[in-house]
Amino acid sequence: MTEDKRTISVELPPGEAVRADRYISGLDIMKRSQFESHKLQAFLGGKEIKLSRKLKNGDVLEISWERPDEPDYEPEKMDLDIVFENDEVLVINKKQGVVVHPGAGNHRGTLVQGLLYYNQQLGNHFQNDPLRPGIVHRLDKDTSGLIITAKNPESLEALAEQFRQRTTEKYYLAIVKGRLPRRHGDIETFITRDEKNRKKFKVHDSKGKEAVTRYTVLKAWERYSLVQLKIETGRTHQIRVHMLSMGCPILGDSIYARKDNVVGDVGLMLHSWKLGIVLPGETEMRHFEAPRPPRFDEIIERLDLMERS
Repeated sequence: MTEDKRTISVELPPGEAVRADRYISGLDIMKRSQFESHKLQAFLGGKEIKLSRKLKNGDVLEISWERPDEPDYEPEKMDLDIVFENDEVLVINKKQGVVVHPGAGNHRGTLVQGLLYYNQQLGNHFQNDPLRPGIVHRLDKDTSGLIITAKNPESLEALAEQFRQRTTEKYYLAIVKGRLPRRHGDIETFITRDEKNRKKFKVHDSKGKEAVTRYTVLKAWERYSLVQLKIETGRTHQIRVHMLSMGCPILGDSIYARKDNVVGDVGLMLHSWKLGIVLPGETEMRHFEAPRPPRFDEIIERLDLMERS
């Protein structure tokens, strides 16, 4: 066991209060059910408080807990859909449902474990980051499509710098519920964590991190749309939150959309479609594409039939 600590500035609407245990459980540190086994303690002003204590906006909360030593994540054979490979990078078309790297509750079947099996030397190159060896960026579990990974620390830094400087080109495909107001448009907001549900994010006029999404409607039905999305920033849940803010949540989004009674449970209809990036050692941008997945074609065909009937 290793002791871990965290200092947190509580962000809540003025005048609102929330129990400490509920607030902490929304921080993606651990599940509420793990508080006792991890011996979680909370402090305000250096004094320990009960987890039932109400917190208010501006409180500085200190928490400490015992963290189990990280297990060794063994390589696992995985059917990787490799789009491109050279000595520096690997570009993969990630399947929907695959978690990118190990974490709380995800100890088997992650993309990282598949990479470690495919490239037996990968772990040796990233001994200081065994949980995310070569991971430049990530996709949500239920988002399919392109992800680029590095084979050594030098390549990782070269790729990561482009993401930081926003010089990459990242396009997504989504099927959303509803129709957007125009065929083309830009969504420019700030995105911040939702105070009422710490696992969600929301748009804000001034608080949070700047987020920019540019959309193009490729096809529209009466109640649904197929949309191309180019993200200029890479905020957590950015596309999902921005589409919700336009009144068009992504079809199958279990966090930001209600279950659809027309097409049923189809899973998140979001796909990382195209990526433009300069590979390490090169000077010209390369462009990669992961074809539209069969689940998109199935829903498009179903919507076409509904429109004609």
